[in-house]
Amino acid sequence: MFDLDRWNEIWHALAKNKVRSLLTAFGVFWGIFMLIVMAGASNGLKNGIVEGVAKFATNSCFMWSQQTSEPYKGFKRGRQWNMDSDDLAYVLANVPEVEYISPKNFGSRMSGGPNTIYGLKTGSYNVKGDYPEYVKIDPYTVLQGRWINEMDIRDKRKVCVIGEKVYEQMFDSKGNPLGEYLKVSGVYYQVIGVIRPETRININGRAEESIFLPFTTMQQTYNMGNIVHFLAITAKKGVPVSVVEEKVKNIIKMRHSIAPEDVQALGSVNIEEQFKQMSGLFLAIGMLTWIVGIGTLMAGVIGVSNIMLVIVKERTKEIGVQRALGASPRTIITQIMMESIALTTVAGYTGLSMGVALLELVNRFIENQPKTGDQVFFQHPEVSITVAVSALVILILAGLFAGSIPAKRALMIKPIEALREE
Repeated sequence: MFDLDRWNEIWHALAKNKVRSLLTAFGVFWGIFMLIVMAGASNGLKNGIVEGVAKFATNSCFMWSQQTSEPYKGFKRGRQWNMDSDDLAYVLANVPEVEYISPKNFGSRMSGGPNTIYGLKTGSYNVKGDYPEYVKIDPYTVLQGRWINEMDIRDKRKVCVIGEKVYEQMFDSKGNPLGEYLKVSGVYYQVIGVIRPETRININGRAEESIFLPFTTMQQTYNMGNIVHFLAITAKKGVPVSVVEEKVKNIIKMRHSIAPEDVQALGSVNIEEQFKQMSGLFLAIGMLTWIVGIGTLMAGVIGVSNIMLVIVKERTKEIGVQRALGASPRTIITQIMMESIALTTVAGYTGLSMGVALLELVNRFIENQPKTGDQVFFQHPEVSITVAVSALVILILAGLFAGSIPAKRALMIKPIEALREE
């Protein structure tokens, strides 16, 4: 295996026609290079998306009212309706599988002009009414002050929590905004906190560009009555979200005289199912990556095998002399196989190294970009040690495959006929 003369012989055989050897090796190089780059890119896409939703409650679902599509109890189809605050207590009393339930209301964001004033500055932001429990579903990092609490809800306090972008734009990222007053849609609210979202899931606008009010305050101040625009619910540990979702839907439909079979009247999103679909998508992308990468690699390996057949034919007389001088079949096979393995291994390892180097460069480029808080769906493109080891195993097997057919062809050469070859 470590016979220097044998390796010199292999080197001379491959260097005899350098252009041919390089073009043949490029096929293997490109195959393994593409396999590593595609695997790394697949992981980068997965990491970027997962990082953006990792802290979001996966055992949750969301509901909102829509037009009815079925007539029921004297009501015509197409009826407009709304959930109300009494639904919360009714759900908690009748669905023991519910862990948290949090209503959410939305104010109008004026597209034609500002809805927020501070001193001489104006801005247009999302306005949302929330309960304290909402951060247990979609968590926020409190940069200054605090989040909405139960006393804010009970006393209907005119306070607000602002997103990071609102703070930067209205207060120039300077000083302490706590205790200051913002005029939001004509009403003054005292700032009690500044938050930054920990996920990239946006519900009716980005959280960093939103102003959050106590839910009850928003209902009263903007004459919303008892209306609830949006409902966020989480299931207790070990309970499928689909079970809770179905029970809550049935209760709300019953309370608001909606046909049980009306699937349009109550819109919903099951986050648990969304995450399962996402996992299935990443699995399919990973499988496709390996299929395409290995297919490209095998094309290069077949090219190596074909070139080795040509080399064997060119060296027919040389092989015949070796056989006539007593070279064993094992010696001939070993020589051909080692030439094939050497060519594929060197080309493949180069492709593997360059693929990993490219992923590292891309990763460093992404990490050096300024953190703006914008959504980034590509993070940490990388390949695991398992993938690297698997790639090396594929290289060895590919070299063996590429050399097996030429080796068998060499064994079929008869010494007497080889010596007559011109």
